[in-house]
Amino acid sequence: MSAVAHETSLGLDNRKLAMWTFLGSEFLFFGAFVSAYLLYLDRTAGGVGIEVFDIPFTSISSFVLLMSSLTMVLAHHAHTKGDMRRMRMWILATAGQGAVFLGGQVFEFTVFYREGLVATQSPFASSFYYLAGFHGIHVFVGILMLLGLYSLSLTGKVKPNQDLKTEMIGLYWHFVDIIWVVIFTVVYLIPELAMT
Repeated sequence: MSAVAHETSLGLDNRKLAMWTFLGSEFLFFGAFVSAYLLYLDRTAGGVGIEVFDIPFTSISSFVLLMSSLTMVLAHHAHTKGDMRRMRMWILATAGQGAVFLGGQVFEFTVFYREGLVATQSPFASSFYYLAGFHGIHVFVGILMLLGLYSLSLTGKVKPNQDLKTEMIGLYWHFVDIIWVVIFTVVYLIPELAMT
């Protein structure tokens, strides 16, 4: 089936329009979670708050996630050139960086729990875990999408002339990265700067 069969009256592929619509709705979800976090920032119920955050550690895992956007771009570029071997290499690199980020989050949450930041402790704690956890689920789904794309390209079900599939997953992945920039800034950096 040709790409023209999927175009809207705007000249934009229906599948791409659907992805942008989905990402717009996800943006609203994250906006609600960020707003809740900001509302409950100082409602720790006498428990631990932002003082348990490890900015250097989170900065490193954030850098790894942001670099995965670069490898995603390289994967899409390789796919547009028909270089499926390089596309698969960059897809695996992107998924690997996402997994490193998720591993860092799990480690960080374990440390927070030991320090006394328990989700049921306070409105602050629950809003933090819901926001960061919701993002973590999105990263996990993105990794599954990347691994699915990798597998389908190995079996020949994703061909060199089907780079829209890589582009769509790339849109999702870049969205996840952009959301993390917002979360990292709002959750970790701004409160830390306000305390100094």
